[in-house]
Amino acid sequence: MSDITLYELPGCPFCAKVRTKLDELELDYDVIEVPRSHEERTEVERVSGQTGVPVITDESRGVEGMHESDDIVDYLEETYA
Repeated sequence: MSDITLYELPGCPFCAKVRTKLDELELDYDVIEVPRSHEERTEVERVSGQTGVPVITDESRGVEGMHESDDIVDYLEETYA
């Protein structure tokens, strides 16, 4: 189990952007695929307070429920590059 968890929806271009950055930085991470229906996204809502994706958590850095792909990519660059 990795410290970083990515909540994503397959086919989501914003999620793909975050996944590409994680791979580029050669980071280990877990992926949780969320349901298509926003009403069924209870786990990601519990973590982030909203139902949109992508969302990451980074237990080693105390990050819980960061959303918005640009913010996530900036965070990963600043923290792990």
